[in-house]
Amino acid sequence: MTEVTRQLRVLDDGDDIAMLRVAFATSDRKMINQHFGSASSFAIYGVNPEDSRLLTVIEFGDLTHDEDKLAAKLELLKDCIAVYCRACGASAVRQLLTQGIQPVKVSEGATIEEMISALQDELRSGPSSWLAKAIQRNGDLGRFDAMESEGWIE
Repeated sequence: MTEVTRQLRVLDDGDDIAMLRVAFATSDRKMINQHFGSASSFAIYGVNPEDSRLLTVIEFGDLTHDEDKLAAKLELLKDCIAVYCRACGASAVRQLLTQGIQPVKVSEGATIEEMISALQDELRSGPSSWLAKAIQRNGDLGRFDAMESEGWIE
């Protein structure tokens, strides 16, 4: 079984800005450089069109190749809309999609910063179909702005 050896959660000042959770398979918290199934760690960011912030870093110990490993990782990423990685096996892709998590394969040399920037550009200009579905599942990021423009008062 995959064992979490360390989990870092970044505490925040209480900002209630709506953010989508996105995971990155990374060994150095800068590059997206790992295969989903054998990733030794994930960095999870909160992202919206205007801001992004590191929320959690999860590091794993035992990386034996079995289905328990995938189940443990899927459980830890259950609140994410996507996981960016260098590769992802067919079984893992099916399980991620079933859970509503979009696997995103990136090319060698891709950085977390670049992918967050591209995701924010997409959020501002109009999301692709998978991203639109994820936003709908997680609640519209602009729902409070829309309520305010309609004269909604708390």
